[in-house]
Amino acid sequence: MTTASTETPENISTSPNSETLDEKPAIGELENPSTTPPDEEIQISKELDQLITKKFDRHIVPWLFGLWLLAFIDRSNIGNAKIDGLAADLGILKGTKFNIALAIFYVPYICVDIPSNWLVKRIGAGYYLPALIIGWGLISLCIGFVTTWKSLLIARFFLGLMEGGLLGGIIIYLAMFYRRHQLMRRIGLFYCAAPLSGAFGGLLATGLSEIKTKGYNGWPFIFFVEGGITLLFGIVTIFFLPHTPSHSKFLTEEQRYLAIHRMKLDYRGASPVANIDNEKFDWHWVKLAVFNWNTWLLSLNFFAVITPIYSFSLFLPTIITALGYTRVNANLLTVPPNMTAFLSVILVTSLSNHFKRRGLLMLICASIAIIGYIMLIATSRPHIQYGGTFLVAAGSFACPPVVMGWLANNTSPHYVRASASGLQIGLANIAAFIATFTYIAADAPRYITGHAINLVGEWEAGTGGKGWEVVGGEYRDVGAQTSGV
Repeated sequence: MTTASTETPENISTSPNSETLDEKPAIGELENPSTTPPDEEIQISKELDQLITKKFDRHIVPWLFGLWLLAFIDRSNIGNAKIDGLAADLGILKGTKFNIALAIFYVPYICVDIPSNWLVKRIGAGYYLPALIIGWGLISLCIGFVTTWKSLLIARFFLGLMEGGLLGGIIIYLAMFYRRHQLMRRIGLFYCAAPLSGAFGGLLATGLSEIKTKGYNGWPFIFFVEGGITLLFGIVTIFFLPHTPSHSKFLTEEQRYLAIHRMKLDYRGASPVANIDNEKFDWHWVKLAVFNWNTWLLSLNFFAVITPIYSFSLFLPTIITALGYTRVNANLLTVPPNMTAFLSVILVTSLSNHFKRRGLLMLICASIAIIGYIMLIATSRPHIQYGGTFLVAAGSFACPPVVMGWLANNTSPHYVRASASGLQIGLANIAAFIATFTYIAADAPRYITGHAINLVGEWEAGTGGKGWEVVGGEYRDVGAQTSGV
């Protein structure tokens, strides 16, 4: 990959009818008020701006969608494997050993978030993100060979180590290419792969678990095949993901320059350099991210969102099996709720992007999920309980891209956003230690305690999101120009 020149092309086309942003000033953007680039008067026509965006949509978003799809499949397929014989073969049907195997994934996952985000630009996102997927694809494949609980723990630990940097890496990677008012929708477009992984993974697991050979009880083939697919996808991705806009070979020289320039306009003085390729790491950026209350409040809000998301992804096959369905039918019945969530993510992020409302939509989505949990708790009728899983899926999965995009939209330059997003994701994923123990064998078949915990999480997410939209919005209106928020 070659870096395109950032000098202004002689044939550059400009227009006075440029798009303007209505987002709040970003963290730290007033730190360098005297460093506005001399070519600030250059403006980008709406048509050319849209053309650049469409090219990024075609050449970047599909690969990120695939990365996140496979990441969620490879972390959640243990739930399918459990009911297909993994727990029985490893002797972990009773007690909390299975839950511990789920939880250990998140120990390294949480620890690597911030440093991994720093490496995205240092190594080059076009190499770093595919390297992560190659690593966890290989580990996922190897899980098919585990024969003891301890070996499963080791494999899950290293799986979390490799997957830990992906989500934050994707968020800040998208923020290198898309302007603030464009970012939310693109986060939704890749994040909708999470519920789709439940649908696709359920179908795939149903077929793979039926493979019976000497020494293998069906479930190992879930890891063999899905891990192998991940490994191959990671290798292919290396050849297509650009590091930054200036490395985008699918753009012309003029388009590369304007892609860089429009991001400089988006920063509005937040960075002393015009091109992200030239931005250097400084602990000052980390300080701005860490000692800002926006980061912490939106991290806590994400914490409340994560608990029901992870427990739903990991335990949906178990919940449906407890309703009285067979193993095969339980895997198949995970597909419709996850497809509902897939559509919900696209709809909600599109609405959020259009109306520029975050907290209100989070409140609506959380309320839908709460109704679903009430249906699961209040009755023992399988059809009503299964219907509740649709509402839980639709409401829960739509919240994470909103709260992640909310923070990313209001932090810049790159290393501030990288640190803030890493801290947000790291703190939020502490909730995984709650999520992995919400549904334990002793609570079967109703799992009322687990449903109640997630209901409370949804309530906190909805009310917290709406409250922050009101209170935080008023604060930014008054103090943004003086506080650097």
